[in-house]
Amino acid sequence: MARDLAIDLGTANTLVYAKGQGIVLNEPSVIALNQQTGDVLAMGQEAWQMIGRTPGYIVAVRPLRQGAITDFDVTQRMIRLLLQRAGVSKFNRPRVVICVPSAITEVERRAVTEAARRAGAADAQLIEQPMAAALGAYLPVNEPAANMVVDVGGGTSETALISLGGVVALQAVRVGSFDIDAAIQTFIRREYGIAIGERTAEEIKVAIGSAWPVQDDVKAEVRGRDLMSGLPKTVILSPQEVREAISEPVSSIVDSVVACLGEAPPELAHDLIVRGMHLVGGGGMLKGLAHRLAEETEIPVTLVDQPLEAVVLGAGRCIEAYDQLRVMFMGNR
Repeated sequence: MARDLAIDLGTANTLVYAKGQGIVLNEPSVIALNQQTGDVLAMGQEAWQMIGRTPGYIVAVRPLRQGAITDFDVTQRMIRLLLQRAGVSKFNRPRVVICVPSAITEVERRAVTEAARRAGAADAQLIEQPMAAALGAYLPVNEPAANMVVDVGGGTSETALISLGGVVALQAVRVGSFDIDAAIQTFIRREYGIAIGERTAEEIKVAIGSAWPVQDDVKAEVRGRDLMSGLPKTVILSPQEVREAISEPVSSIVDSVVACLGEAPPELAHDLIVRGMHLVGGGGMLKGLAHRLAEETEIPVTLVDQPLEAVVLGAGRCIEAYDQLRVMFMGNR
């Protein structure tokens, strides 16, 4: 008997939830390919270790960029590998629910469902990430009350106002954690003349990155390649410099939240003052982001208990109660 699966196909990480088992896979959305033979060498954590460290003919790629499929063939192979790791074979074809950004186009929608079916799924349904996140955070989405979710992912940031099982107002920007990492890379290149890789930029963001002034004054040592001499070089970065470096992508995320609030009907806006908004996604864990949003919107902001897993847990709830919650799927409302 095939176990139904829920897949959160994120730009940064991919999570798989199996019915009755919970989360069975949590890996970076990276696949390593040999360009000469076209073979898949590694996927997930193993492939992520290869980013920026491979010979010319081996490439470690992210098949999804800014929440969209950039390479259909590679995405299909990745979904097939995911299904194999989750125990899917020719004899047991499961139903699959895939979480996608709500700003996805009709063409991208078809590409995802087609990729899942070709990879071995009996049926593929899509659910919007903010809706899945609201279910995963156990918000009362079916009540006539405001539930606001801010999902900051690797490639997109989505703000959705949900009431009575549907999305009332939505704002999505193709700005996320990767843009914050890229801003750190650009800043260090411009200010210090040093080139650093995306993994180093991510480590700096996690260590001392923040969206609002924080108490600790820890500095980070950054190692990279000097652009003038080509030799390795070390510099010391302060949290204030990093905050300055990432101010543009963070402001874009905050502005999209404010724009979504501007679309809210008055009755639901009134609810939000009491109920607040919920922050999910890996990017939501950036230090001080909840505080900054609360300051700029004057609405309480809560980071949910499992920000990284909230989306896939919500899709998992749809798998566990497939017939009752199938109205949540895209195209079924």
